[in-house]
Amino acid sequence: MIGLLRCSHYSFGPNRLHYCGPDANAEILAYINNGVADPGLERLLGQFKTLYPYLRLIAGASGITDPFDERVVEAYWLGNELLENVGRKHLYKHLIDEQEIKKRLGGKDFRWIERKIAQYAVPHHSFHVLNVWRRTGHLERPHTLESMDACRVSWGKVMEIDGPTVTVETPLLGFRDGKLALGEPIQKKLIRRLESTTDIEQLKVGEIVSIHWDVPCEVITLAQLQQLKKYTLKSIALANQTI
Repeated sequence: MIGLLRCSHYSFGPNRLHYCGPDANAEILAYINNGVADPGLERLLGQFKTLYPYLRLIAGASGITDPFDERVVEAYWLGNELLENVGRKHLYKHLIDEQEIKKRLGGKDFRWIERKIAQYAVPHHSFHVLNVWRRTGHLERPHTLESMDACRVSWGKVMEIDGPTVTVETPLLGFRDGKLALGEPIQKKLIRRLESTTDIEQLKVGEIVSIHWDVPCEVITLAQLQQLKKYTLKSIALANQTI
């Protein structure tokens, strides 16, 4: 059940904006606020048409029966060793059959993705955001730089806390010499919920938080930060091959 709750924190941001998942934002928020999970939350998260198939893919490649196993959830959103268990053929088949990326992008654009799969792309959330240029939730339109930056899971060091307002130092996605790159960290204000029972409401200055669609998701360790940076930079490098 821990995996379900972790996944709900990352899913809340885009669902709040009606980008992904069912029209059930109030229900997902209630689960987060109460800090509990049950089959009802699993049913809701299972309706995220991009997220859930990726979790199934990662779980299956590692012999894990539960797609919401905490290790699987962490692999997709932050990154860990489970991503390396997904073979190139399995990722290719997943993008064709489950995500229907070739159908959505067309054969020419999908060939760019095929080349990236051959270079050992992994099913990390950032790979989908930065390399599938068309959004695949409820909005069938191209990503902008701003939407890619908001949609990738980013990170920030907590610099100041003022009630619901949290100021973090975080690098933004931008262009450098015509290619995607992470810029120098800037200070950015985020709004957290104070009614929740989860650890994100007991933040301390100096802690690192993961961020999705401007929502602080959870406090992460330095080891988790390194994994998130590693897979984000890999996805940026692959994206730059076709920019």
